[in-house]
Amino acid sequence: MTGGVRPGGLVLAGTPLGRPEDASPRLRDALAGADVIAAEDTRRFRRLAADLDVAVSGSLVSYYEAVERARIPGLLERMQEGQTVVLVTDAGMPSVSDPGYRLVAATADAGLPITCVPGPSAVITALALSGLPSDRFCFEGFLPRKSGERARALADLATERRTMVFFESVHRIGDALAALGRAFGPDRPAALCRELTKTYEQVIRGTLADLVTAADGGLRGEITLVVGGAPVIAQAPPDEAELAGLVQDLVTAGRTRRDAVDEIAARLGLPRRAVYAAAVATR
Repeated sequence: MTGGVRPGGLVLAGTPLGRPEDASPRLRDALAGADVIAAEDTRRFRRLAADLDVAVSGSLVSYYEAVERARIPGLLERMQEGQTVVLVTDAGMPSVSDPGYRLVAATADAGLPITCVPGPSAVITALALSGLPSDRFCFEGFLPRKSGERARALADLATERRTMVFFESVHRIGDALAALGRAFGPDRPAALCRELTKTYEQVIRGTLADLVTAADGGLRGEITLVVGGAPVIAQAPPDEAELAGLVQDLVTAGRTRRDAVDEIAARLGLPRRAVYAAAVATR
C-alpha cells in the first residue's frame, strides 16, 4: 500500500513550497513505494528526491500542462493493471493551479481509487499570513495576461466580498497591482507574499497603492497575492415612493405586480410585506 491507497489507484502528493524539511514522512513513503511517479518537472523531482534521501524504484514520467491529456490514457492503464501512480507538481498541491484535475476526473470516471498525501499550499499559507479575513475566501489563480481581459476579469470581481487569493509572475506583478488598484480602488487592503517558506520569505501588508510602490523597486521569486474583499457599504433603505417606483418600473416592463414585488424584495433584502405595503400605499 502506498500513501494510504490500495494498489491500482492515484495518489495526489503535496510537495514542499521551498524547504525540503517541510516534507512529511507519508510523502517519503509514497514516493519510495510508487510504481509510477508523474512529475510536472522530472529534473526538479529528482532534486527533491535527493534532498529527501528517497530512493525511487518506480518509473518516472513527465506530466505537465502541454502533455497532460496525452498522458492520461497510459496512466489509467497502469492503474487498471494494479499499479499505484503518484502525481507531484513543482511545489504545493497538484490540481491547484497546477496539472492534476483532469487526471483526477478521469480516474474517478474509471472507478479507480484516489487519495491524497496532504502537504503545503501557497494559497492557504499566504491567506494565513496576510492578516486579512479568512473565514470566507476565493482562489482566482493567475490573472489574464492581456490588459483588456485582465480589466474585464477584475471588473467582475470588484464587488466580491470574500478575500481573494491570486498567483502572479514577478514580471507582471507591477501591471497586475496597478490594474487591481484601478478596479478595486487604491485603498483596498492587500498582502504580497513572496518566496513562502523559503530563506528570503517576505510578506508586505498594506493597501494596493502601498504594494504598487513596493513592487516598483523590483521583486524576485514566487508571488502569491491576497486582496481584501469589497467593503459592505451601509445604505439607507429606499422610502415608500422609491420602492413603489421600482415596482412600477417592472410592472411597466410586463411583470405582474406580485412578481415585481417579489423581485424588488429579493433584490434589496427587504421583507415582501414592506415592499407590497409601499406599492399599495402610493397607488
